[in-house]
Amino acid sequence: MPDGPSSGQRGEALLFLTDEQLRKGIEAMFFAYKGFTSDPDRILEERGYGRAHHRAVHFIHRSHGTTVNNLLAILGVTKQSLNRVLRTLIDDGLVESRVGSRDKRERHLFLTDSGRELERALSDVQQARVRDAFRSAGPGAVAGFRTVLEAMMDPEMRLRYQQLTEGGQ
Repeated sequence: MPDGPSSGQRGEALLFLTDEQLRKGIEAMFFAYKGFTSDPDRILEERGYGRAHHRAVHFIHRSHGTTVNNLLAILGVTKQSLNRVLRTLIDDGLVESRVGSRDKRERHLFLTDSGRELERALSDVQQARVRDAFRSAGPGAVAGFRTVLEAMMDPEMRLRYQQLTEGGQ
């Protein structure tokens, strides 16, 4: 029999979290997010970009050849908002838009060499921060952290996340 409470017992124990414990967890997320985004923000600021550019570059990299419509669904932004970001990234030579081979109305997005360099710089600093945090927290924290994050996702976003992570990209 494994040590510690069963998953049902763990769930029951979590029902007794106090409002103060929840508040502290939420506040920790706010401060952690600030740290998580601070390094990429500095890199982006040098180019006159913001977090929307970062998200677009990240998901174009993760889903090489993704369509504009798929990126819209992943990011949950308006077409107008995404078009502004993509126009800048394309004009600056970081993203290439290609007409679909089967459906000429589709636009497929690819990072250029410069786009891949930017994506690598942004992901390197975030990966270093997360790696250091996981090392500090210990191996059990990795699975627990991911479980908490996945449980917080809306069902549609969780499905998109699972498709992305299970796609092996």
